[in-house]
Amino acid sequence: MSESDLKKKSATRRATPRTTSKKPATPRTTSKRVAVPRTVSKKPAVPRTKSTATLLPMQKTPRPITSWLYPSLVLASFLLGILSGYAAWGRPPQNTAAVQPPAAPTEAASNNGNGMDFAAMMKQVNPPEGYKLNVRYGDLGPRLLESGAINYDAFAAVYQQAGDPLTPAQVGIVKRGSDEQIVITPENAHFLLNFFWAVGLANKNPILTEGAMIRNSGGQVDRFASTGGWTLGTKPVTELYAGTELISLTPEQQARVEEVAAAVYRPCCDNPTIFPDCNHGMAMLGLLELLASQNASVDEMFIAAKYANAYWFPQQALQSAIYLKAKQNIDFVQSDPRVVMGKEFFSASGSGQVYASLQAGGLLPKAPSNGSNCGS
Repeated sequence: MSESDLKKKSATRRATPRTTSKKPATPRTTSKRVAVPRTVSKKPAVPRTKSTATLLPMQKTPRPITSWLYPSLVLASFLLGILSGYAAWGRPPQNTAAVQPPAAPTEAASNNGNGMDFAAMMKQVNPPEGYKLNVRYGDLGPRLLESGAINYDAFAAVYQQAGDPLTPAQVGIVKRGSDEQIVITPENAHFLLNFFWAVGLANKNPILTEGAMIRNSGGQVDRFASTGGWTLGTKPVTELYAGTELISLTPEQQARVEEVAAAVYRPCCDNPTIFPDCNHGMAMLGLLELLASQNASVDEMFIAAKYANAYWFPQQALQSAIYLKAKQNIDFVQSDPRVVMGKEFFSASGSGQVYASLQAGGLLPKAPSNGSNCGS
């Protein structure tokens, strides 16, 4: 081999590695291709934007709480107002007569009651023609005589001495009984007061045998005005007290009596009819028992109590009527008997508040007195 051939072969060998060395360049080119993922890696930027959006609810997290809490507080306040309004609305206001009294009138206005027609009001409180009660006497009169609850001579003498003797009709009611419907009037209010006083006192009823009278008697049932004050019988009051079944009541009728008796007051004391410790309370009890026995409804019994009390206490009833008209523009005939006969209006304390309010407003007329004293 010539020297020139050797040189060519050596040159070829050196050239081959050079060519082979270029092959690793492919990875370099390939590494550039890896840059494509870098371009692709820009796509995750979109999730980053999304991940930023996911932070927004975290920033809004308090809002749902606030939006829930605020309406809840508003609703709670609303319900509290409703409940307190209902509490006031579901019963007569405890300080009905203590609210702002009518404005003090001028001297001229005081003379006519700020233009109020007291005579017309009195006709509502005590209708001259009377108020017809949905109940009849039956044979109560003769049975009262028979039981000794009424001594006829002593009973009649009370009216004779008062200059208001018993009428023939009243004599018949006591001696023979009557099927006529009871009508209470200004003229017979005193008669009915004593008549039903005897009924309530003598009739055997759980209100007398198990109620407040026994609980508060200290073992002496004759210590009350309604018992010790009854001197028109033929027997000691301790024997007369709840001693005769004059009026029989079913359990339902008894419940009606107790419901109404617990809610009807009188202005001579602060006790309801269910604690009949005076003559008016005992008379009202007797009337309610008779009404229930003849199937009067609770509403009818309340209305009867309203007018009976109005005839027995005309002055206080007229004051209530004036107050209702002055403060609430309500006529007595339209007034709720549960309210006007309740503690806030017709107990001794309630009536006193009504009186004080009218006095402050210059509204105190005079009304006739019909047996408002606790005596026969």
